[in-house]
Amino acid sequence: MGTGKRGLVATAVTVVCAITVLAAPGTAFASPDPTPSASASSTPVSNKDLEAVRDKLDKLYHDAAVATDSYNAAEERAKQQSAAIVGLAKEIVKGQRKLDELKKRAGAAAAAQYRTGGLPDEAQLLLSDDPQEFLDGAGRVMQGERATKGLIAEMTQTQQDLKQYAADAAEQWKQLEANRKAKDAARKKIKKQIAAAEKLESQLEAEEKARLAELEEEAAFKAQTAWLDSGILDEIKGKASAQGKKAVEFATKQIGKPYVWGAEGPDSYDCSGLTSQAWASAGRPIPRTSQEQWKQLKHIDIKDMRPGDLIIYFDDASHVGMYIGDGAMVNAPRPGRTVSIVGAGSMPILGVVRPDA
Repeated sequence: MGTGKRGLVATAVTVVCAITVLAAPGTAFASPDPTPSASASSTPVSNKDLEAVRDKLDKLYHDAAVATDSYNAAEERAKQQSAAIVGLAKEIVKGQRKLDELKKRAGAAAAAQYRTGGLPDEAQLLLSDDPQEFLDGAGRVMQGERATKGLIAEMTQTQQDLKQYAADAAEQWKQLEANRKAKDAARKKIKKQIAAAEKLESQLEAEEKARLAELEEEAAFKAQTAWLDSGILDEIKGKASAQGKKAVEFATKQIGKPYVWGAEGPDSYDCSGLTSQAWASAGRPIPRTSQEQWKQLKHIDIKDMRPGDLIIYFDDASHVGMYIGDGAMVNAPRPGRTVSIVGAGSMPILGVVRPDA
């Protein structure tokens, strides 16, 4: 390969080095074949240069994964807020109907009082032909007065409820708008990072892309081997629960489907879209994002891990896969990849959570 080609790759590496982000690789852990030697008539791009490209690709895709988690979280909150607004609207309609009915009752009570002439009780007693009938009526009037006070109190409370419903709805609309903006910002960031990664990969020739894939596999294989060499698999003996088996069955049926950020199936998934839908299919709804899965689900020691448990990766909990046993997991890795079975230790493990603890 001539100096012009080496200059192109060097330029690509330099451009991507300017982007400071983190990584989320997701590749199979089969042992890679040796890197093929270059032909005698060309100067190969060094593995060091390709490693730099791989590292920057990992960082770009990881940053896209973090943005995807933000997008998914905003989308989930927006769904909840929309449902809350609908609920509040229904309460406002019910409250208004109740208030209208109370006003009718109050009007009827006022009309009845007007018909009595508004005379004091002593005067009505003196003018009555039947004092006992008056006294009986007076008792009913006292009951009516108490009922009227209760009616007024109920009207006041209903008006206060309506005012609060309106204020809550306004706040939900405000939050909904904020989450819409958060989604838009995350969407732009995702597209920017993926576009930068695709541009970098497009600058490589077919042979270099193949060698780059080998380097990805080699890195995952080394990480998986180191994890297994720790003896951890000898300690992991947990058996899947009934729900866990259903979740694993669902997840493994998605193998081969493409990764698409923000996707929850049925034709494509992102990492937490796969795990959340798998557990939903098992009758156990869980949070939508990997970060919320880490925050909300019960933490389990790795040695107690069983099939169906979720493995959370990286310090920022930006990636998740489902453990299926024998040191492996089902994983929706990143754009350009498909759902596959990979080594559970092929990425830095933050911890393990159990949806059906």
